[in-house]
Parts: sequence; structure tokens; C-alpha cells
Amino acid sequence: MFDTKPGLIDEIRNRFAHVDECPFAGPRVFFENAGGALTLKSAVETSAKFAAIPDNQGRDNEAAHALVAIIDKAKADMRVMFNAPEGQFFVGESGTELLFRLIRTAVVGTPDGTVFSSSLEHPATRSAAAHWADVMKKKHVIVAHDDATGSVGPDAYLAQITPDTVVATILHTSPVTGMGVDVGAVAKAIRSVAPDCYIIVDGIQHAAHGRLDIDSYGIDGYVVSPYKVFSRHGYGVAWISDRLNALPHEHLINAPGNPWEFGTRDTGAYATFTDVVEYFDWLGSQFTDSTDRRERIVAAGEAIHAHEKQLTDAMIQGTGNQTGLAELPGVTIIGGVENPLREGLVSITVEGQDAPDVVTALRGRGIRTHTRKADHYSGNILDPLGLPSCIRVSMCHYNTKEEVAQFLAAMREIVDAQEVAA
Repeated sequence: MFDTKPGLIDEIRNRFAHVDECPFAGPRVFFENAGGALTLKSAVETSAKFAAIPDNQGRDNEAAHALVAIIDKAKADMRVMFNAPEGQFFVGESGTELLFRLIRTAVVGTPDGTVFSSSLEHPATRSAAAHWADVMKKKHVIVAHDDATGSVGPDAYLAQITPDTVVATILHTSPVTGMGVDVGAVAKAIRSVAPDCYIIVDGIQHAAHGRLDIDSYGIDGYVVSPYKVFSRHGYGVAWISDRLNALPHEHLINAPGNPWEFGTRDTGAYATFTDVVEYFDWLGSQFTDSTDRRERIVAAGEAIHAHEKQLTDAMIQGTGNQTGLAELPGVTIIGGVENPLREGLVSITVEGQDAPDVVTALRGRGIRTHTRKADHYSGNILDPLGLPSCIRVSMCHYNTKEEVAQFLAAMREIVDAQEVAA
């Protein structure tokens, strides 16, 4: 996709910090985006700027008024990017913390009934649902995902959802398999049986790949971690529906406005998310002449998806004179070779080699990847496959086919070395 616009990939990469060089290890290819995407240079500059401001919101001075205006702008920007004309946005400690708070509020604030999650989900949602269902003496049901595709669909929910379902959680994209979930279709299936169910979505892995559209999902909560979508660590962003907002939730006694935020928020957090929205806006403007901001952001998401599909296709099928993973002996691709649900991520195993050893070997060749182990984070995905671990290779739209070719050359060396040793 980006190769149809001469010079665009260079413009994109120039907007990110440390795109091709680690500040500690030197030159490297960054294929560990699912662990935390690269940071926009503008977000770095914004963070430094606001870290130096001594004033807080809510005071009668020019600085305080400016900070409030910056927060209001960021919330308006979030509405456009997420396509959420109703409900409200707020920030918290992290994406995981916000998921716990939303799920806690929903489970505690609803009548007796059943809480549903899926086995695909990150423990951020599964743990919160399990804990608060237990505290409130509600049944917690886990819908099984499809091991073959690495995803879960509406039919799996329909097979188990009951009319007494009061809360359900959905994972938008798996950080282990890299496969997306049709949130709108799953939510529609849930509501066809339990129309008043509160539905909360973990969008943390999905957000960097664009194509966010809350208004079409029919849900009550959506959470992202900005450090995984080109901003920085230290905060999470949540959207809640008006009906979820109406449930009793913790806040200071007599606090005006039924707030969700605790204490004084970091204005810099909000401001750095504006940087993210402005980046998507700029990128989309390279693919549409529309003057409508939402249309430009949609165009950015479509372009990102198309480019990342080119990258994953090249990684699996090969590029130039480099053999793809599908043809490398002993390599198994989790979720299968042909999977339309894949979003910028390929997880693999190499026969006869432990995943951490392969990750180390790749690091020695200048390729940054990551081991996912069958632990509390990923055991729900790997244990059913009989895998103790896998190698996660995660890309974003600023990665290139040249980097994919470099990775494939390294994998060829690693596989060949194993064959010689055998």
C-alpha cells in the first residue's frame, strides 16, 4: 500500500523515535510491536513539555484554564478517532487497571446472573471477570476459542449465552495469535439472547492497527493502552456508554458530575493522545482528499491494514529471494498459513528449538522479537496447542518489506544451523 506513494514510508518512519536503532543495543529491526509500539516523536516532545508545567486543572488562572482546554480537546479528538459520538472518555493508570474498573462496576452493579468471557482473552479481562463474579457469587462461563484459527466468533458465544447473562467481555485482537475478532458480530449475538447485557471490550492489541468504530459495535466499554498505539507508558484510555456510566461506581463523596477519574490527571497524557489522533489524521490525508477528519482517520486505518497484510503475507509466503515461513522446514505458524483475521502479527514455533533460543538467535542477528510462554499471560492459547512457548513476531505499519526480508534471512540461517546440527 505505502509503496504506491513514493517517499511515504520514509516520512512515516521519520515520525517515530528509535525506528531502526535501539538506544542500548544499536541498529535493529523492531518486530516487538505487540509488546509496545514505537513512540511518536511528537508524543515524546509533548510529554516533556507538560512534565515541566507546575499548574493543575481546576484553578482560576490562565495555565489551569489552558490545561482544561487541552483535556477537552483530547476527549473530542478521541470521539473522532474511536467514532464514539455518545458516552464519555477518561484516562486511568493503565489499560489493565481500566478494564478491571469497568468490569468491576458492571459485575457489582448488575442483578444476579452470569458473566461471560472467552478463552481467547488476555488475563486483564478474564481475571477481572473471574474475580468479581466470585465476589458477587455469580457464575463465570468461559467460551472456548477456536485453536485452529486463533480467534473466536459469534457462533461460539451463541452456543452458550443465556438470557440471564449480565456482563460479557470480548477481546478485539489477540496479542498471542494476532487474530482479530468481529466485535460487532459477537456483541450482536450476545444481545440477541441477553439484550441488556453490559459488554466490555479489550481493544489494547487492536488499536495500533486502526479501524476503530465504537458506534457500530453496540457495546458499553472499550479500553486501550496508549503505549501500544504510538503514545507512551503511564496511562490508559477508556470509553464507557451512558448506561455503564449510570451504574454506581467509586468516586469522591459529593463529587460533581458522577466522575470516574481519581485525583488530578496528567494533562500530558491527554495531550499525547491528541498527538496520536493527529498522526492518524495526517496519514489518512495521504490517501484521501476528504476534508472530513473522521474520513481521513478511516482512510488511515484502511491503509494500515493493507500495508500490514502485505508485510505478513511477505513473511509467510516469502519476498524477493527469501523463502517465507510457510516453506521453512520445521516452522509452524500458529493460526495457520491462510488466515484473514491476522493483524500484523505472526507467531511461530521451530521444531527442535526452544522459542527463547530462537528469540536470542534473532536478537544476535539484529531482529527484536519476543517469547510468549505458556504462563498466566499466554497459557490459555498455548496449552491447548501443547506448546510450552512460541516466538511472536509483531509488526506495525512503519515496518518494511526490507525488514521482513532481513528477518527471513535470519530465520533461514537459524533453521539451516538446526538441520546441520541434527
